[in-house]
Amino acid sequence: MSEVEGLKTYEVRTYGCQMNVHDSERLSGLLEGAGYVRAPEGSDGDADVVVFNTCAVRENADNKLYGNLGRLAPMKTKRPGMQIAVGGCLAQKDRDTIVQRAPWVDVVFGTHNIGKLPVLLERARIQEEAQVEIAESLEAFPSTLPTRRESAYAAWVSISVGCNNTCTFCIVPALRGKEKDRRPGDILAEVEALVAEGVSEITLLGQNVNAYGSDIGDREAFSKLLRACGRIEGLERVRFTSPHPRDFTDDVIAAMAETPNVMPQLHMPLQSGSDTVLKAMRRSYRQERFLGIIEKVRAAIPHAAISTDIIVGFPGETEEDFEQTMHAVREARFANAFTFQYSKRPGTPAATMEGQIPKEVVQARYERLVALQEEISWEENKKQVGRTLEVMVAEGEGRKDGSTHRLSGRAPDNRLVHFTKPEQDVRPGDVVTVEITYAAPHHLLAEGPTEAVRRTRAGDAWEKRNAAPAQPAGVMLGLPKIGVPEPLQAATGGCTVV
Repeated sequence: MSEVEGLKTYEVRTYGCQMNVHDSERLSGLLEGAGYVRAPEGSDGDADVVVFNTCAVRENADNKLYGNLGRLAPMKTKRPGMQIAVGGCLAQKDRDTIVQRAPWVDVVFGTHNIGKLPVLLERARIQEEAQVEIAESLEAFPSTLPTRRESAYAAWVSISVGCNNTCTFCIVPALRGKEKDRRPGDILAEVEALVAEGVSEITLLGQNVNAYGSDIGDREAFSKLLRACGRIEGLERVRFTSPHPRDFTDDVIAAMAETPNVMPQLHMPLQSGSDTVLKAMRRSYRQERFLGIIEKVRAAIPHAAISTDIIVGFPGETEEDFEQTMHAVREARFANAFTFQYSKRPGTPAATMEGQIPKEVVQARYERLVALQEEISWEENKKQVGRTLEVMVAEGEGRKDGSTHRLSGRAPDNRLVHFTKPEQDVRPGDVVTVEITYAAPHHLLAEGPTEAVRRTRAGDAWEKRNAAPAQPAGVMLGLPKIGVPEPLQAATGGCTVV
């Protein structure tokens, strides 16, 4: 048994979207509440409990899961008492086949009952047989469960789960269910509790975050929530992801512009610039509507950084359709974009559509789109040169910081900034004021001296966490940093939260 100071260890491996990241923090909190400690970094399966929090939207997601499970099988044979659990979207989808294909798995649980994991592990241990429990409706909002947050100064806050849209490329609604909203009072109570712990940045999270209110009968509930967050003392930065153009109303734009701690950043999934393709995707907006929203946001928030998701090669996409996407990208001038080559998502209507595009055509279009977006990203970043920005210091963002004698952090608009290390001691969560001197496509540089350093309660919280008795770091694979996500770069395949 691999134990740390006599305690059982756990490892959580996470794949997919921000909602899965959020769920994994809760899974870690649940396991630690049950007496487990995180396995040392690099354990690679050498833990008493290994949990896979899966994603079902990628093509061949199941093959990846079973490949990883297969690598653990001999390890489990050598270590009596080791347990393996599979949860998340793929577990919700393939509930009946996981134990058949991998009989050494001890627990299978779904997206609606993550709170049951410790009970299911104990039941599997006592009964010495696999426990498969998939709830068909939500048992508890993830945010109400115990948590082990990855960041001391930034946090996710779930405001809704599920989605009422029927996009033909997305299986999320079938696995996460219809949208269900949390009560505003519960959300604000959680935010206030997080701020009391030292958190200074929160990201409101929902599958379709700005549709918040549809379940409680208030079309302006999301804008009201943003304004309410603005009244919480000590909360410096508010972000949200991911909105849907259909539900992006003028009151939300006004709330963003008029609430000082709501950051000038917007991630708005375009998916395609072609009206024909958008219709085939069952996206309930068209290019004109999308660009109109962008124009309104920029009028109200001139320095807003807008990013997006785009799928290239959706079934039936013609060269003319693709050119419409290129046109929309030129008009919108996104600060950055997640660009995806379409791949079949098992269980989605698009997977069986006629007009599947040959791989070589998709690749060529994808490369043209990436080149265009790289050019625009660089041009937009160059506009930041000479600006003085407040940057929240981040942890683990700058891979070359040690050799360059720099630190890294995020500007209010979420751009990544590398800056010269000041003489004063600064901690993740503290805020520095710097002048931007150079721009690259995916980051900014502030090469001059730091103009000011503001020590914060968030920095105090980081310092307190790191001064506590060391607990082994866990392994969280495929995660963006909470509150300080990786730069939005071109990628192939993947999950979008829309």
